[in-house]
Amino acid sequence: MKKRDIRILLVDDEPDILEIIGYNLSGEGYNVSTAGNGIEAIAKAKKERPHLVILDVMMPEMDGIEACEQLRKIPELSNTVITFLTARGEDYSQVAGFDAGADDYITKPIKPKVLISKVKALLRRLKDQQEPEESVVKVGDITINRDEYKIIQKGNEIILPRKEFELLSLLASRPGKVFKREEILDKVWGNEVIVGGRTIDVHIRKLREKIGDEHFNTVKGVGYKFVL
Repeated sequence: MKKRDIRILLVDDEPDILEIIGYNLSGEGYNVSTAGNGIEAIAKAKKERPHLVILDVMMPEMDGIEACEQLRKIPELSNTVITFLTARGEDYSQVAGFDAGADDYITKPIKPKVLISKVKALLRRLKDQQEPEESVVKVGDITINRDEYKIIQKGNEIILPRKEFELLSLLASRPGKVFKREEILDKVWGNEVIVGGRTIDVHIRKLREKIGDEHFNTVKGVGYKFVL
């Protein structure tokens, strides 16, 4: 998909933010539209079906959290990537954002070049959703062979127990995406009985020891993400 075909909806009640960020995204070649509050954002999203929504949290009439919840109820927008862009960096605000259905969380202020990089990473997730899962995936210096349950890192084969392998495979499938604990439990353990509430934490600790601590980030109160 060409950049001019990628629709981005930028939502913020500050005109300066809309102008600056909109200018930089448009300069990259993206098709950008704007909205000043949550109600306007929902109306535009229904009409334009954006691929990415960049959503402020604190807005009049309808805040970003509620707007995100409403957007996630629209079937036509089920594959739309939503990220919050806000000056609020408190943990409880991030948790509320993820619980509302957001894919990511970007804190202001942010340099234009860094924002563009973030946007490109978010849009790669959209591409990942559209492409079938491959049996062999290379992520950074790690090669994951899902058919053979094999991990190769820097030429060395690493043997992982099944659940550690499946957890790594899930997190590495979308680098940078924060996987909530509930989603991890559902996709890796499913209906299996889990002994203890810290099962995920234990498996993450073991992966950090075997794969490298730098590849796993903890998002307090939410879950984990894989980083390159």
